[in-house]
Amino acid sequence: MKIAIMGAGAFGTALGGILADKGYDIDYYDSKFEHESLSDVLKGAKYILLAVPSKSAPYVLPYLPKNVPLIVATKGILSDKTFAGFKDYMVLSGPGFADDIKAGKKTKLTATDQRVIDMFETDYLTFDYTTDERGVLMCGALKNVYAILAGILGLKRDTDAWREFVFEVADEMRSILAYNGAEAKTVDLVCGIGDLKLTCGYPSRNYEFGDLLRGDPNYQPEKTVEGVSALKKIKRNEIVLPENLPHLDDLISRSEKWA
Repeated sequence: MKIAIMGAGAFGTALGGILADKGYDIDYYDSKFEHESLSDVLKGAKYILLAVPSKSAPYVLPYLPKNVPLIVATKGILSDKTFAGFKDYMVLSGPGFADDIKAGKKTKLTATDQRVIDMFETDYLTFDYTTDERGVLMCGALKNVYAILAGILGLKRDTDAWREFVFEVADEMRSILAYNGAEAKTVDLVCGIGDLKLTCGYPSRNYEFGDLLRGDPNYQPEKTVEGVSALKKIKRNEIVLPENLPHLDDLISRSEKWA
């Protein structure tokens, strides 16, 4: 079975490595590299795996066939409206660094379809399950946003202040999900609280960006910081926010120069 992978970055190649080891025929498309055309990569594919940065997704999705099942592994997409028109899409998300997956380190992710679990499950990669695609997408974006604030505040992993922050942020995320028609309990899966804990500290790029902002409020990152893109979407009202979100409100008030 052929699977076309959109994005040959760290996470896309980590997931592609699993598929190749399990006997799937995989092919990558990445605009940064000169190789096969998009049409050649898509030809004969039974599934498409989306693993591009979130800011690139809107430029890729219009060219993908809407009748081929789409596995969304891109984090940072706030709204499921992004996939309007796709007949069959599923989400793969959670606290997994690409290098850990490539090294066979035990990792647990969240999947919204049994087909994803069947494709990717190994002795080191396991899953929890929900049908709440909207909630899983939102968790994957929101945890990056809050990780920036954790860096700005200089919170150190596993301290009392860090634990209190994570607890309060998870509660804010539950409110945001419920307010937008997703399931609040999705935050309790690894795509929510698990990924939040992983991202609110080094080596997370979002946390690092926040930490650098703490020293220089005008700092501009050289690489993509997914939380910045997600915060811009929040400020453009791509989702509806409930009242009483002190941590998110705090970050928004700090973000005038960079988001």
